[in-house]
Amino acid sequence: MNLRVTPELIIFDSDGVLVDSEIIALTVFARVAAEEGVAISVEDAIRSFRGVKMADCVSEIERRLGRGVRETFVADVRQATALAFDAELKPVEGIHGALAEIKVPVCVASNGPMSKLTHALGLTQLLAHFQGRIFSAYEVGSWKPDPGLFLHAAQTMGAHPSACVVVEDSLAGARAAKAAGMKVLGFAGGHPDAAQELAAICDDVFHRMGDLPALLAGPWRESVVRRMG
Repeated sequence: MNLRVTPELIIFDSDGVLVDSEIIALTVFARVAAEEGVAISVEDAIRSFRGVKMADCVSEIERRLGRGVRETFVADVRQATALAFDAELKPVEGIHGALAEIKVPVCVASNGPMSKLTHALGLTQLLAHFQGRIFSAYEVGSWKPDPGLFLHAAQTMGAHPSACVVVEDSLAGARAAKAAGMKVLGFAGGHPDAAQELAAICDDVFHRMGDLPALLAGPWRESVVRRMG
């Protein structure tokens, strides 16, 4: 591929792209699920629930249980995750430097609730980059892999979908971006084992957030994908 990119808008996912939150959140989810009666390893949680909306995660737990979860299950997960973020959350390595180099408009579009997004971005000193430009699936009523969240973000930001570039680390997010008619860069820095799967969907795949500004400014090169090996 040798595609010149002149984006009007860069749309970032949050978990695993801006903040190094996925292992923390899925470890919490696995622990709360175990308290409910479903034994799930962190590896299983990553494989089954990364990038998946909470309602679908709960449905899968209930399927494995053969019954409904307790009424406070989701609230318990949210509260425990927030506490774990307070203690452990860090920005994705290189994201502050990358954002400082990107000169076109940026925003966030995530399956997570707004309270989680602002909490995570605030803890990692990223909130100032995105204040007023954070889009939650819960506020739009559309969750990835449906393209509605990305289309809403583009419309609100005044960008045509074909001129948007999405930065995603999950298959659900990548599929949503492509369904929206947007270009998508797959970030495999936190999950190198997912690089091949992302490459099948994304326009390019990269492993270091420090490489993002150059990818956006120049041609998207096949050599970037080949670095997966």
